[in-house]
Amino acid sequence: MSRTALGPAAEQAIAWMVRLRSGRDEARQQAQFRQWLAQDPANAQAWEQLQRGMGQHYEVARQAPDALRDTLLQPSIGRREVLRGIGGLGVVGGALWLGVRSEGGRVLIADLRTDTGERRTLMLPDGSRLSLNAGTAVDVQFTAGQRLLRLYRGALVIQVAPDVSRPFIVRSEQGDARALGTRFLVEQQADATRVVVLEHAVRASLPGGAWLDLAAGQAALLTTKRIEPLQGSQAYRADWLEGHLSVLDEPLDAVVDALRPYRPGVIRVSPQVRQLRVQGVFPLDDSERTLAALEETMPIRVRRFGGWVTVIEAR
Repeated sequence: MSRTALGPAAEQAIAWMVRLRSGRDEARQQAQFRQWLAQDPANAQAWEQLQRGMGQHYEVARQAPDALRDTLLQPSIGRREVLRGIGGLGVVGGALWLGVRSEGGRVLIADLRTDTGERRTLMLPDGSRLSLNAGTAVDVQFTAGQRLLRLYRGALVIQVAPDVSRPFIVRSEQGDARALGTRFLVEQQADATRVVVLEHAVRASLPGGAWLDLAAGQAALLTTKRIEPLQGSQAYRADWLEGHLSVLDEPLDAVVDALRPYRPGVIRVSPQVRQLRVQGVFPLDDSERTLAALEETMPIRVRRFGGWVTVIEAR
């Protein structure tokens, strides 16, 4: 799915925020940054708006000890995490700055949105039952010829009402999941889309034409280049419907990704512990309890800085 990019000044402001906090060649970076600010009033305005939305996060990072700063401001902090923080600017202000056709703008003004820690189930106009995980954004586009959900962020489970005249499609950044039956899950990840069939069947397809039919109990990842079938049952991916996070031998980094929609602020994971394997069932609605359980059973330490920043590092 094609999306219009942020304006040049906004994109450059995000790039400068990451670059200035990388700790590399600080004097030279500062000189180049001042030159960039002076080039165009739009640059200074974009920088001011970005700092207003993210300032608290980076003020905590700036004051942290060197070892922690490396984790908080590691180069992997990128556009998606910055855009998540920009949500603090508010629906109107954030959408205007990002542009309503950008990724962040789409999320802010989507037809259906859930906030941090919020799950929601509702009936669509056709009688289909839609459940949204926390931190999810969806547009609903029903016409006389089709029923379309555009998933911009998060995860959903849809129980599709029969309608032989109108196909039901969930469209993500990577491709489509078209109902051939009744119930399935779609999850938008950073660089892929997960499709899990809970009942009957789904046809997963890419914009280039590749497709794969999935039966109940089957799942696949959609990337920009291919559809990758997943081995074993993936039905547990929908356990968030009951407030549970079920983990079957996954890296700690993936577990933290699942917790992010349920915890305000920013969670950073040290590269040294990201690939530690995790298994278990954890409560989504009590992220502190989940973090405590992980800290108790794994060689990690969880450090909290106010209510905004959480750092997970090696013990």
